[in-house]
Amino acid sequence: MQRVTVTLDDDLMDDLDRIIAARGYQNRSEAIRDLARAGIREAAQEAGSNKECVAALIYTYDHAARDLSKRLVQNFHGHHEMSLATLHVHLDHDNCMEVTVLKGSGKEVQHFADHIIAERGVRHGRLVMIPADHPESAGGPRMFHRHA
Repeated sequence: MQRVTVTLDDDLMDDLDRIIAARGYQNRSEAIRDLARAGIREAAQEAGSNKECVAALIYTYDHAARDLSKRLVQNFHGHHEMSLATLHVHLDHDNCMEVTVLKGSGKEVQHFADHIIAERGVRHGRLVMIPADHPESAGGPRMFHRHA
């Protein structure tokens, strides 16, 4: 581990201290490490990383929109190797929310998510990507494995 000295203006430090208090961090170093990791993930996602990832695609849509349910199902069947599971929630009479867990290369997952979110009738959407560390090189637990 390396020690780094950083200078922050008072307003930014106040914001950081609010995050530390709200999230219950033990110290500023832990908070800054978590925020740095989040920033690195976001930068990699924006850069269209081709590394393996897992992701949650979250979107709301009008279930009565013309052929939308059919188009969504066709899209997911066309990318079945990427989709691990989907949670479907009825929000009210007209609106549904789905949360789909995806895995694959960052570029492919991002492209697929962009396509789903752009469908006519999808009202809101967001993709949350997390790098899938390969433990063979890092020595940690395997991200994707079969259970006995």
